Amino acid sequence: MKILLVVNPISGGVDKEPFLRKSETLLNKYGIDYKVFKTTGVNDEDELKIVLDEYQPDRVASVGGDGTTLFTAIALLGTDYPMGIIPQGSANGMATELFVNPDPIEALKDLIMSNTIRGLDLLLVNDQYYTTHIGDVGINANIVDAYSKDKNRGMITYAKYFLEELDKLKYFNITVKANGETTKANGLMVSICNSRKYGTGVPLNAVGNPMDGKFEIVIVEKVDTISLIKAGLAKFDEEYLKSQYSQLIVTKEAEIEFEEPRLLQLDGEVIGMFDKIDVKILTGAIKLITHHDNINIK
Repeated sequence: MKILLVVNPISGGVDKEPFLRKSETLLNKYGIDYKVFKTTGVNDEDELKIVLDEYQPDRVASVGGDGTTLFTAIALLGTDYPMGIIPQGSANGMATELFVNPDPIEALKDLIMSNTIRGLDLLLVNDQYYTTHIGDVGINANIVDAYSKDKNRGMITYAKYFLEELDKLKYFNITVKANGETTKANGLMVSICNSRKYGTGVPLNAVGNPMDGKFEIVIVEKVDTISLIKAGLAKFDEEYLKSQYSQLIVTKEAEIEFEEPRLLQLDGEVIGMFDKIDVKILTGAIKLITHHDNINIK
């Protein structure tokens, strides 16, 4: 067996070297051939594709957070390389949604041992961009933008910008065309979900499944102290989702429009300003190495 470890050295401010040392010991113990590819922020996708062509691994491990998972998935589009996830980001939202073991070494063991490989959906945005987890426009995208410009990482830094954004909430008009219907709303955020929860564990919807060939659009129409408390409680009991100020649309493709360009983020990466967003599902686009504790698989 040959394993390629795709490592983002800076994701979540987590030092990857302790994991790499432990993984080296484990892989050498069982005589498993491996190679480490570290992202640098310069021509990473092209460089990774070169390594894939030359090394031709049996399995690929994405070592990082949601952004690293997305980066690796995009590089594997159109190939037969199966991918597993090693959670090493600040929140690891997609890993949590897919029931990946939170212990990185245990996750690596699962990746090595499992013969359960299933299709993972990707969302295609404006025929150019992708998301595996959650993208949005509005309050959270603004937080992600500020966070990305800060040299510090982690949940404390995210919380700092969350509190700052609450002081300057601005509502905007949202139009969603999906399933042959048009929905108009005035809200603070519209989310494109290939899963249920943000990396913080706070759920946006109760039905998302990144392996079911559908995605969810959540329009958040109001945020106040009570709704924030209920959102936090929903992390532990999703019954609280029923009392949130939001609309849910389940679909396979959608068109989202705004009166003026709005900032879009996908899986923690700021993409740019758009007044129109087209979203399509790419069903089972990625071969995911998983296991039967993952309740998303059928």
